[in-house]
Amino acid sequence: MSAAFSGPARGLGMEYHRGLMAAFEHVNAQGGAGGWRLSLALRDDAYDPAAAMRNTIAFVEQDRVFALLGYVGTPTTARVLPLVKHYDHSSVSLLFPLTGADMLRATTNEGCVCNLRASYLAETRNLVQALVAAGRKRIAVFHQADVYGRNGWDGVRRALAEHGLSMVCEATYRRGAVFGQDFRREVEIILAGKPDAVITVGTAPACAAFVRDLRGAGYAELAAALSFADADNLIAFLLAQGRVAGRNYLGGLVFSQVVPCYEDETLPAVRAYRQAMSRVKVTRPPQMSPDEYTPHRLSFVGFEGFLAGLALAEAVSRLGPQPSRERLRMIFETLGAVDLGLAEKADLRPGPDQGLKRTYLTIYDSRRGRFQGVADLRGVLP
Repeated sequence: MSAAFSGPARGLGMEYHRGLMAAFEHVNAQGGAGGWRLSLALRDDAYDPAAAMRNTIAFVEQDRVFALLGYVGTPTTARVLPLVKHYDHSSVSLLFPLTGADMLRATTNEGCVCNLRASYLAETRNLVQALVAAGRKRIAVFHQADVYGRNGWDGVRRALAEHGLSMVCEATYRRGAVFGQDFRREVEIILAGKPDAVITVGTAPACAAFVRDLRGAGYAELAAALSFADADNLIAFLLAQGRVAGRNYLGGLVFSQVVPCYEDETLPAVRAYRQAMSRVKVTRPPQMSPDEYTPHRLSFVGFEGFLAGLALAEAVSRLGPQPSRERLRMIFETLGAVDLGLAEKADLRPGPDQGLKRTYLTIYDSRRGRFQGVADLRGVLP
């Protein structure tokens, strides 16, 4: 696993790792996956594409790992993808990256990449549909100026076009922004379009800082974020800022998710995740992050990591007595629909329907101090 365990995006790597390790510990405690114990080698890329490349070469050529798992981010994964294809002769697979980028679902990458989460196109389509159904048609986009941000931007553009609409304005920021960054200029650009909703496509520190300055400028309409914005850490930034400023920044804030709300204990997967996290021994990757980070007891990114760990265990349990990269790839090509304890099954075979399809909308209930799923935005808009 190469991921951001340091830098502004470290929350994504930390939480995804915690979810994966919770699943690994759960499976290993029950005798392993088909008798095989799961273990995870880690390298920090700090959300930097060049570092992700170096890490991948080291994993494959030095460590000779069984598979690449849980890479975090579109810019890092996009840089690594040609390298994964270069290693295709060795049947190296990239499993369950934390990104909804279209390129990972292209037919040219079938076999070497296995996706679990829904795409950014699916996320933005459902989010725009919910906004339009709630009467919000003047939509602006604030996005990261790279392949990730552009992918989300394009998803919003396409979704709006289906309704005969176009975005009223857009603003960008450079990857690596921290919460202390001043986004008042970007807010001015967005407000010039007089939007009644703003969709953010970025990381937690940048999106939280933008929302802070957006509310500071008096904007009281809806703001929404995609799953990669890491709702748990975004909320943590705004709650801390709210205590300092003496105000609430969370009203009218909606999150798109690729997993159900982890508060919904009617789902077997949620119950299993919560139980596993109550027992997990790993708090953070050892010696990975010199800067302070406090892990969340539960998180959406962690829940996704837990599901990815369970999906891997399903495949590994079928490897038999002579496991190999080639056999693992063959298993994913024939595995079919896997029941992970959700309301839908995950079909992990290559093709356009690979992985989970549903996306979800959530809000943060400040009074109860927890997230909750919502089916209709009309009841939660300011």
